[in-house]
Amino acid sequence: MYDMSKEIHGETSKMNALKSEVKSHIDIFAMRLDRVERDVEYLHNNIPDTVQLDIEDSLIEHQVKEAKLRKTPVIPKGKDCSSEVVGIKSLKIVKKAGDANGSWMKDPTKGSAKIYFFSGTRNSTVLAYTSLKTFTEPNSTKKTEVIHLPFPWHGTGHVVYNGFVYYHSADTNNEILKVHLSNHTVADRLLLPGAGRMPAYSLNPHTLLDLAVDEMGLWSIHADPDFGGNLVITKLDHSSLAVEHTWDTNCNSRDAEAAFIICGTLYVVYNSHYGGRSSIQCLFDIHDTIYTESISVLFFRKRYTSHSALRFHPKDKQLYAWYDGYQTIYKLEIKKI
Repeated sequence: MYDMSKEIHGETSKMNALKSEVKSHIDIFAMRLDRVERDVEYLHNNIPDTVQLDIEDSLIEHQVKEAKLRKTPVIPKGKDCSSEVVGIKSLKIVKKAGDANGSWMKDPTKGSAKIYFFSGTRNSTVLAYTSLKTFTEPNSTKKTEVIHLPFPWHGTGHVVYNGFVYYHSADTNNEILKVHLSNHTVADRLLLPGAGRMPAYSLNPHTLLDLAVDEMGLWSIHADPDFGGNLVITKLDHSSLAVEHTWDTNCNSRDAEAAFIICGTLYVVYNSHYGGRSSIQCLFDIHDTIYTESISVLFFRKRYTSHSALRFHPKDKQLYAWYDGYQTIYKLEIKKI
């Protein structure tokens, strides 16, 4: 009995040791199982399901295609559009008249020599002169045609093209009006999507929408706050004001004062808040024929003030500029590419 009791005690000790070992393995397994459950829960909460992945992949693919489309030159080049600006050759001060801010221009339509004078950032009266010579004469006001627009303009971003004036309508964020210069009636209007939420140029805060005319027709320029303040250019049909295409550019509105377009290439003019020397520092070519990274900074002639408007005339190859009440003309140096 003593030997049997001793043997049973030994076996019991072995079983207790085995039990402790099994319990230890169970605890380890339970701990690992708990960790796996937590990992599965984390993955379930942070990794979308297959349907969501498919949707996101489709969305990304659509955004990539849209971005490529926005950079695709869908507007064909004109036959005279194989050139770029390489310098500003000369400056001619024509006159000093009107407010500190304004714009003046010629209608680039063939056979038109009239000068159109827009004084101020909010007005509804346009002065028309038969020629540049008439405009510069001392008694030019006696030979002036006064045009009263049906609605006042906002800023300095207006253009005259093919007998119509196109301008940003005052008291609206993004409405462009097309007004017939002969009968002074509204021929068409457009609410330009995304425009008018910030100034097109930070140094010209009155202008939310800037319009331009080049060899290819009518354009609009505005800054997009959702795009870091970069400029957006839109090709418009001058007849119907329909949007033909829009491009996001790499040119920022910060420290910009004005811009103009030649053959589908945007030239942005920058300055400082203290009125330094204006210079072209950023280009955007919708046809991607100009290697913009290699373009050097182009400085304007020494006039230490800021432009409120620059209007390019495709026939004359000149810029009609307005700065601090001075009406000036810049002759551009353009070369074939």
